[in-house]
Amino acid sequence: MSEQKIDNTRRNLVVATCAAGGVASAGAAVPFVASMWPSERTRAAGAPIEADISKLQPGELGVYEWRGKPVWVLRRTKEMLDSLNNMGDKIADPNSEVQLQPEYAKNETRSIKPEYAVLVGICSHLGCSPTAKPEPKGDMGQDWAGGFYCPCHGSKFDLAGRVFKGAPAPVNLEVPPHAYLSDTTILIGEDKKGT
Repeated sequence: MSEQKIDNTRRNLVVATCAAGGVASAGAAVPFVASMWPSERTRAAGAPIEADISKLQPGELGVYEWRGKPVWVLRRTKEMLDSLNNMGDKIADPNSEVQLQPEYAKNETRSIKPEYAVLVGICSHLGCSPTAKPEPKGDMGQDWAGGFYCPCHGSKFDLAGRVFKGAPAPVNLEVPPHAYLSDTTILIGEDKKGT
């Protein structure tokens, strides 16, 4: 009978050792597997953001960050919108045909709602950040109707982000995918059908 007790003890020791090894392996695997999932910061970097535009006054520019890029939301005045009609042959690509843009950007205002321009604030030439120059004339000259000026190499864009002919920038400013969640909130980074 004593031999049987020894066998049970050995068997219990083997089972306990295997169980401990299994738990240790699982415990070591959890951090390893978790490290392969994207971090919260990484997920947030590509995720859509909500921009509250309720406080933007006519003529005011709001700046928001999406995917590490500045996104401008310009609330255009009637005068600003009227200036877009007078650009005519000064603009290189008036209907945003050269580069892939959302369908709702293929119009004179390059927007879903004409009052609001939503643009990525990075020059399409070499990635500098243009400066808003919304006031007509001034230091930009008598024929300036307002827009954006890139001080790095002199590219000029109108108040819809359309590049002027002869500028170093090859294409218009990017219109990011976006949708209106309400009259005061824009979802930047995602199109929602029906907007």
